[in-house]
Amino acid sequence: MQVLASKVSYQGPVFAVVTDHVLEPGGIESHRDVIRHSGSVVILAVDDVSRPKDPLIVMERQYRHAAGMYLWELPAGRKEPGEDTLPGAKRELLEETGYTARRWTKLVRYFASPGFLGEWMQVYLARGIVAGKAQPEPDENIHIELMPLSQVLGLIHGGKIHDGKTILSVLLYEAGRRSKKY
Repeated sequence: MQVLASKVSYQGPVFAVVTDHVLEPGGIESHRDVIRHSGSVVILAVDDVSRPKDPLIVMERQYRHAAGMYLWELPAGRKEPGEDTLPGAKRELLEETGYTARRWTKLVRYFASPGFLGEWMQVYLARGIVAGKAQPEPDENIHIELMPLSQVLGLIHGGKIHDGKTILSVLLYEAGRRSKKY
């Protein structure tokens, strides 16, 4: 693939839209609009000490304008340009929920919609969580709930959780628990 020309069609505070004129593999010329973003971190914060058989998961409920509804989600946020993912994950968990964690493990890095979105998401498993005071951004109105894993799985399988990063992360964690990886 070769980029023949590129221009920024839109530059906002969180992302840019870039229009690329490309020569695709196979020699096909095309124009592609791509949303460029610095990447995001997702935190699966788990209390697996007080309830090892059915750990508690830190969940957030907040209104998402693009979806037009309230969603249950894992804590997550934008990685600042130049910021490493682990410090970003620790910052987001503290800001949004007030929790800190003693142990951090990378779970997976993925693209949510690579056809037009250049944003990748790095998922971390955070264990040994300790409650504290949340420090949300002024525009964040987040309800925090510690929810048993069995309940989160029930909401996923019942079609009540619509957030892809949450579905992927929780199902990956559950599969890892079954195989004794986590």
